[in-house]
Amino acid sequence: MDLNQKLRKVALEEGADFYGVADLALARDFIQDQGGEEVASYPRAISLGIRILDSIVDQLPNRQERAVAVNYRHQGYDIINRRLDLLASRLSSLIQDEGYCALPIPASERYDDERICAVLSHKLAAHLAGHGWIGKSCLLITPKVGPRVRWITILTDAPLTVTGSPMNEHCGDCTECVDICPVSAFTNTPFHPDDPREVRYHAAKCEKYLGEGEEWAVCGLCVYICPHGRNKGK
Repeated sequence: MDLNQKLRKVALEEGADFYGVADLALARDFIQDQGGEEVASYPRAISLGIRILDSIVDQLPNRQERAVAVNYRHQGYDIINRRLDLLASRLSSLIQDEGYCALPIPASERYDDERICAVLSHKLAAHLAGHGWIGKSCLLITPKVGPRVRWITILTDAPLTVTGSPMNEHCGDCTECVDICPVSAFTNTPFHPDDPREVRYHAAKCEKYLGEGEEWAVCGLCVYICPHGRNKGK
Protein backbone atom coordinates (compact mmCIF):
# COMPACT_ATOMS: atom_id res chain seq x y z
CA MET A 1 0.00 0.00 0.00
CA ASP A 2 1.51 3.34 -1.03
CA LEU A 3 1.45 6.45 1.15
CA ASN A 4 -1.59 7.93 -0.62
CA GLN A 5 -3.66 4.83 0.08
CA LYS A 6 -2.38 4.45 3.64
CA LEU A 7 -3.24 8.02 4.64
CA ARG A 8 -6.72 7.88 3.12
CA LYS A 9 -7.42 4.50 4.75
CA VAL A 10 -6.35 5.64 8.22
CA ALA A 11 -8.23 8.95 7.90
CA LEU A 12 -11.51 7.31 6.97
CA GLU A 13 -11.15 4.49 9.49
CA GLU A 14 -10.57 7.01 12.27
CA GLY A 15 -13.60 9.14 11.57
CA ALA A 16 -12.91 11.59 8.76
CA ASP A 17 -15.88 12.18 6.48
CA PHE A 18 -13.77 14.10 3.96
CA TYR A 19 -10.21 13.43 2.79
CA GLY A 20 -8.45 15.27 0.00
CA VAL A 21 -5.07 16.52 -1.19
CA ALA A 22 -4.58 20.05 -2.52
CA ASP A 23 -1.96 21.65 -4.72
CA LEU A 24 -1.08 24.82 -2.82
CA ALA A 25 0.79 26.46 -5.71
CA LEU A 26 -2.53 27.89 -6.90
CA ALA A 27 -2.76 30.13 -3.82
CA ARG A 28 0.85 30.54 -2.72
CA ASP A 29 0.81 34.36 -2.56
CA PHE A 30 -2.36 34.40 -0.46
CA ILE A 31 -0.99 31.71 1.86
CA GLN A 32 2.30 33.55 2.30
CA ASP A 33 0.54 36.83 3.06
CA GLN A 34 -1.51 35.18 5.79
CA GLY A 35 0.91 32.70 7.31
CA GLY A 36 4.42 33.64 6.21
CA GLU A 37 7.15 32.04 4.14
CA GLU A 38 7.47 28.78 6.07
CA VAL A 39 3.77 27.98 5.76
CA ALA A 40 3.82 28.89 2.07
CA SER A 41 6.86 26.70 1.40
CA TYR A 42 4.84 23.46 1.50
CA PRO A 43 3.62 22.31 -1.93
CA ARG A 44 0.79 20.04 -0.75
CA ALA A 45 -1.93 20.03 1.87
CA ILE A 46 -4.10 17.23 3.18
CA SER A 47 -7.60 18.54 3.91
CA LEU A 48 -9.67 16.59 6.43
CA GLY A 49 -13.26 17.22 7.42
CA ILE A 50 -15.70 15.84 9.99
CA ARG A 51 -19.39 16.46 9.57
CA ILE A 52 -21.33 18.18 12.36
CA LEU A 53 -24.43 16.31 13.51
CA ASP A 54 -27.62 17.65 11.92
CA SER A 55 -29.45 17.21 15.22
CA ILE A 56 -27.13 19.84 16.74
CA VAL A 57 -27.08 22.30 13.85
CA ASP A 58 -30.86 22.17 13.42
CA GLN A 59 -31.32 23.48 16.97
CA LEU A 60 -29.45 26.73 16.26
CA PRO A 61 -32.57 28.87 15.72
CA ASN A 62 -33.06 28.27 19.48
CA ARG A 63 -29.45 29.19 20.30
CA GLN A 64 -30.62 31.68 22.96
CA GLU A 65 -31.41 28.66 25.12
CA ARG A 66 -28.30 27.83 27.08
CA ALA A 67 -28.64 24.06 26.63
CA VAL A 68 -28.72 24.44 22.84
CA ALA A 69 -25.76 26.82 22.75
CA VAL A 70 -23.62 24.77 25.12
CA ASN A 71 -24.28 21.57 23.18
CA TYR A 72 -23.38 23.21 19.88
CA ARG A 73 -20.19 24.69 21.27
CA HIS A 74 -19.18 21.43 22.94
CA GLN A 75 -20.25 18.68 20.51
CA GLY A 76 -20.34 20.68 17.28
CA TYR A 77 -17.13 22.60 17.85
CA ASP A 78 -14.80 21.57 20.69
CA ILE A 79 -15.16 17.80 20.39
CA ILE A 80 -14.93 17.71 16.59
CA ASN A 81 -11.93 20.03 16.62
CA ARG A 82 -10.25 17.73 19.12
CA ARG A 83 -10.96 14.70 16.92
CA LEU A 84 -9.50 16.56 13.93
CA ASP A 85 -6.37 17.59 15.83
CA LEU A 86 -5.74 14.00 16.96
CA LEU A 87 -6.31 12.65 13.46
CA ALA A 88 -3.97 15.24 11.92
CA SER A 89 -1.29 14.34 14.46
CA ARG A 90 -1.62 10.65 13.61
CA LEU A 91 -1.38 11.21 9.85
CA SER A 92 1.53 13.63 10.28
CA SER A 93 3.46 10.95 12.17
CA LEU A 94 2.82 8.49 9.35
CA ILE A 95 4.16 11.00 6.83
CA GLN A 96 7.24 11.65 8.95
CA ASP A 97 7.86 7.91 9.28
CA GLU A 98 8.05 7.80 5.47
CA GLY A 99 10.83 10.42 5.51
CA TYR A 100 8.81 13.53 4.62
CA CYS A 101 7.89 16.70 6.50
CA ALA A 102 4.39 17.28 7.83
CA LEU A 103 3.03 20.33 9.64
CA PRO A 104 -0.48 19.94 11.12
CA ILE A 105 -2.29 23.26 11.48
CA PRO A 106 -4.59 23.32 14.56
CA ALA A 107 -8.28 22.97 13.77
CA SER A 108 -9.24 26.18 15.53
CA GLU A 109 -6.44 28.39 16.81
CA ARG A 110 -6.15 32.08 15.96
CA TYR A 111 -2.70 33.58 15.56
CA ASP A 112 -3.58 37.08 14.32
CA ASP A 113 -6.05 38.96 16.53
CA GLU A 114 -6.05 42.02 14.32
CA ARG A 115 -7.07 40.16 11.18
CA ILE A 116 -9.01 37.53 13.17
CA CYS A 117 -7.50 34.60 11.32
CA ALA A 118 -5.46 31.43 11.72
CA VAL A 119 -2.03 30.81 10.24
CA LEU A 120 -3.74 29.08 7.30
CA SER A 121 -7.29 29.03 5.98
CA HIS A 122 -8.64 25.49 6.34
CA LYS A 123 -11.52 26.48 4.06
CA LEU A 124 -9.08 27.52 1.34
CA ALA A 125 -7.24 24.18 1.60
CA ALA A 126 -10.54 22.31 1.41
CA HIS A 127 -11.53 24.38 -1.63
CA LEU A 128 -8.23 23.63 -3.38
CA ALA A 129 -8.65 19.93 -2.58
CA GLY A 130 -11.98 19.91 -4.40
CA HIS A 131 -14.26 19.43 -1.40
CA GLY A 132 -16.50 22.37 -2.32
CA TRP A 133 -16.66 26.10 -2.96
CA ILE A 134 -16.40 29.25 -0.84
CA GLY A 135 -19.92 30.59 -0.34
CA LYS A 136 -21.21 34.08 0.31
CA SER A 137 -20.90 33.27 4.03
CA CYS A 138 -17.15 32.68 3.53
CA LEU A 139 -17.80 29.09 4.62
CA LEU A 140 -16.71 26.07 2.59
CA ILE A 141 -19.87 24.67 1.01
CA THR A 142 -19.81 20.98 0.14
CA PRO A 143 -22.27 19.57 -2.41
CA LYS A 144 -23.23 16.78 0.01
CA VAL A 145 -23.81 18.50 3.36
CA GLY A 146 -23.28 22.21 2.70
CA PRO A 147 -21.19 24.01 5.36
CA ARG A 148 -21.94 21.52 8.15
CA VAL A 149 -18.32 20.39 8.38
CA ARG A 150 -15.28 21.26 10.50
CA TRP A 151 -11.91 21.20 8.76
CA ILE A 152 -8.23 20.74 9.49
CA THR A 153 -5.12 20.88 7.29
CA ILE A 154 -1.76 19.10 7.20
CA LEU A 155 0.97 20.81 5.19
CA THR A 156 3.52 18.45 3.66
CA ASP A 157 6.29 18.03 1.13
CA ALA A 158 5.32 14.40 0.51
CA PRO A 159 4.65 13.79 -3.23
CA LEU A 160 0.98 12.99 -2.70
CA THR A 161 -1.47 12.75 -5.57
CA VAL A 162 -3.75 15.79 -5.79
CA THR A 163 -7.36 14.63 -5.45
CA GLY A 164 -9.29 17.57 -6.86
CA SER A 165 -9.37 21.17 -7.99
CA PRO A 166 -11.26 24.29 -6.90
CA MET A 167 -14.98 23.88 -7.43
CA ASN A 168 -17.08 26.57 -9.09
CA GLU A 169 -19.60 28.19 -6.75
CA HIS A 170 -23.21 27.03 -6.83
CA CYS A 171 -24.81 29.65 -4.61
CA GLY A 172 -26.40 31.45 -7.55
CA ASP A 173 -28.95 34.05 -6.46
CA CYS A 174 -29.39 32.53 -3.00
CA THR A 175 -28.90 35.05 -0.17
CA GLU A 176 -30.18 33.05 2.81
CA CYS A 177 -26.91 33.23 4.75
CA VAL A 178 -26.64 36.96 4.02
CA ASP A 179 -30.22 37.63 5.09
CA ILE A 180 -30.16 35.63 8.32
CA CYS A 181 -26.95 37.13 9.73
CA PRO A 182 -27.94 39.15 12.83
CA VAL A 183 -25.16 41.72 12.29
CA SER A 184 -25.09 41.88 8.46
CA ALA A 185 -21.53 40.62 8.36
CA PHE A 186 -21.79 39.36 4.75
CA THR A 187 -21.78 41.66 1.74
CA ASN A 188 -23.51 39.26 -0.70
CA THR A 189 -20.37 39.24 -2.83
CA PRO A 190 -19.40 35.93 -4.48
CA PHE A 191 -15.95 34.51 -3.80
CA HIS A 192 -13.09 35.53 -6.07
CA PRO A 193 -9.57 34.29 -5.29
CA ASP A 194 -8.00 37.72 -5.91
CA ASP A 195 -10.27 39.54 -3.45
CA PRO A 196 -9.41 40.00 0.23
CA ARG A 197 -11.83 38.43 2.71
CA GLU A 198 -13.13 41.88 3.69
CA VAL A 199 -14.81 42.21 0.31
CA ARG A 200 -17.19 39.42 1.34
CA TYR A 201 -17.12 39.27 5.13
CA HIS A 202 -16.58 41.61 8.10
CA ALA A 203 -15.17 39.25 10.73
CA ALA A 204 -15.07 41.97 13.38
CA LYS A 205 -18.87 42.19 13.34
CA CYS A 206 -19.15 38.51 14.27
CA GLU A 207 -16.46 38.94 16.91
CA LYS A 208 -18.25 41.87 18.52
CA TYR A 209 -21.66 40.17 18.37
CA LEU A 210 -20.45 37.07 20.20
CA GLY A 211 -18.36 39.11 22.62
CA GLU A 212 -21.41 41.07 23.76
CA GLY A 213 -23.40 37.94 24.59
CA GLU A 214 -23.22 35.44 27.40
CA GLU A 215 -20.03 33.47 27.89
CA TRP A 216 -21.72 30.44 26.31
CA ALA A 217 -23.24 32.35 23.37
CA VAL A 218 -22.99 30.93 19.84
CA CYS A 219 -24.42 31.90 16.47
CA GLY A 220 -23.88 29.52 13.53
CA LEU A 221 -27.01 30.66 11.69
CA CYS A 222 -25.11 30.75 8.39
CA VAL A 223 -24.21 27.10 8.95
CA TYR A 224 -27.82 26.23 9.78
CA ILE A 225 -29.59 28.07 6.97
CA CYS A 226 -27.59 27.02 3.91
CA PRO A 227 -29.90 24.98 1.61
CA HIS A 228 -27.02 22.72 0.59
CA GLY A 229 -26.89 21.48 4.18
CA ARG A 230 -30.54 21.63 5.23
CA ASN A 231 -31.92 19.73 2.26
CA LYS A 232 -29.29 17.03 1.84
CA GLY A 233 -27.59 14.27 3.74
CA LYS A 234 -30.61 13.62 5.96
